[in-house]
Amino acid sequence: MGRQNNTRQKKTKYCDYSLLFLVIFILGFGLVMLFSVSSYNAQDDFSDALYYVKKQGFAMALGFAAMLAVSKIDYHVWIHFGTVAYAVAIVLCVLVLFVADEKHGSARWFQLGPLNFQPSELAKLATILFLSGLVSKIPKQIGKFQNLIKVMILIAPLFVVVASTNLSTAIIIIGTAIVIVFVASPKVMQFVVMGIVGVAGGGILFIMAASYRMDRIDAWLHPENYTDTTSFQTLQGLYAIGSGGLFGKGLGQSIQKRGFVPEAQNDMIFSIICEELGLFGAFCVILLFLLVIWRLMVIANNAADLYGALIASGIMAHIAIQVFLNIAVVTNTIPNTGITLPFISYGGTATSFLLVEMGLALSVSRGIRLEGRSHD
Repeated sequence: MGRQNNTRQKKTKYCDYSLLFLVIFILGFGLVMLFSVSSYNAQDDFSDALYYVKKQGFAMALGFAAMLAVSKIDYHVWIHFGTVAYAVAIVLCVLVLFVADEKHGSARWFQLGPLNFQPSELAKLATILFLSGLVSKIPKQIGKFQNLIKVMILIAPLFVVVASTNLSTAIIIIGTAIVIVFVASPKVMQFVVMGIVGVAGGGILFIMAASYRMDRIDAWLHPENYTDTTSFQTLQGLYAIGSGGLFGKGLGQSIQKRGFVPEAQNDMIFSIICEELGLFGAFCVILLFLLVIWRLMVIANNAADLYGALIASGIMAHIAIQVFLNIAVVTNTIPNTGITLPFISYGGTATSFLLVEMGLALSVSRGIRLEGRSHD
């Protein structure tokens, strides 16, 4: 009697450990660079070279714990909280206009004991959860242009409130929203029309903008005319980039971080990376972020359902847009908008919420089932 082989399909659980290891590596690299960049100013201002590293490390620990916890929770749970999170984000972003603590000329933070809380970081996560839940419930209707406009109108209140204090974060929010909607209904012409309207509206806003915003545009176009004021930080950052050469001056050997680049540990940390690690180091940092974006794209493409795909796509858009804006600002490709480099720049709220987003992406990846064959 011949032997009969029965072949059946089996499903294997999956988790994107590649994304997890990339995040851990970038966090470790970020702490090393933060110490290198901030130790001089921290010692001078607080008599503690580890001042910024300690605060960032604490935020990373909280965020990492939250990431692991969120990664083990079924992401479908959050579909019930998207609207609430979005409403809370709007309320907090309005409240920050009136009762926030002002730092470096901007009122964007709440002081919660020893911690600072920036509501605009919650707004990014809330936008992803809210729109992913909403769009996944009406995937067929979202293809109609009028419904697309209605969805974007829902984001408008948060965009307007955030833009009044933090234009760069508002750009990230609207960019993330557009990507989420596009993934659900990739009709190019609709977005071309929206893009034209958006550019026209942006031009009108710039014309109507307050004088200080117009000064920023002029300082971007002619930085040499504002060497002592608006363009000082940008020019010093460019000096740092230019002096780094191919392989840099060496870790810890930056000159520009010693009081020449204001708040180098925040928005301008990429310029110090270029000075100390050179063009090669800058390329490696960009490559790391491209790998993170690629893993998020893989998760989105293989997600078990549309809701998971939209969450992963929104997170991918957030990371990609923020990295692009930061590097573009540091290199003076666009006007200075004040945006941090994800996972690397100093900023506890930003890092913690980014790690929560990574937890969401890992949760979506756990929903992926790999189909294989087993033989009996």
